[in-house]
Amino acid sequence: MEKKPLAGQVALVTGAAKRIGRSIALRLAADGADVVVNYSTSRAEAESVVREIEALGRRAAAIQADVSKRAEVQSLFAGVESKFGRLDILVNNAGRFFEAKFEEISDEQWDGIMNVNLKSQFLCAQAAAPMMKRLGRGRIINLSSLGGILAWPAYTHYCVSKAGVIMLTRCLARALGPEILVNSVAPGTIQFPGEAPDEDYIRRVPLHRTGTGDDIAGAVAYLATAEFVTGQIIAVDGGRALV
Repeated sequence: MEKKPLAGQVALVTGAAKRIGRSIALRLAADGADVVVNYSTSRAEAESVVREIEALGRRAAAIQADVSKRAEVQSLFAGVESKFGRLDILVNNAGRFFEAKFEEISDEQWDGIMNVNLKSQFLCAQAAAPMMKRLGRGRIINLSSLGGILAWPAYTHYCVSKAGVIMLTRCLARALGPEILVNSVAPGTIQFPGEAPDEDYIRRVPLHRTGTGDDIAGAVAYLATAEFVTGQIIAVDGGRALV
């Protein structure tokens, strides 16, 4: 039997109970990794993902943590160490997205989205680096967004947070190399079964469709195995950044 590309490795995916995070966790498990499924409030969904991973023959654990808080991040990574003894891949997926007029964005909204979308990635990368350097290798994959590349005035707070993720990725690639490779996937509009199609997006993009969770998971899986790619932002958007 052919050896799977991530066999023997351990991955942590933040915000992995639903949607894109779930797709990523399942793809990494299918590629041979044992997976830590982080969640904040969606315990039942996270435990369901764990069962799906175990059905693939991999080990998995659901660990609760608000990754925007340092103490909870430290507890999360202590749990990874205790249960698996190593960490090869960190996928910083946890995030928030909501519309708000620029003139009406409150301090609470601004700080909240910066904490979840940007600070969490800083905290998790900082906690992961020593574990990876102990192994002599590692991959950090940050989920940014097309919103970090294009200006969406109705989502200024979100766009700024994701632009921060892009620069964080580039800085970490230099700070943590050569042992740790750091890259980012920037999704365009990603939709799941049961959601009304985004007809405007479909009309605009060269591929004339929205993306799926599997599209993003495939890009993450590539970066989890790439050997000569770091500091890069891969837009998985059907070509939306072009138009």
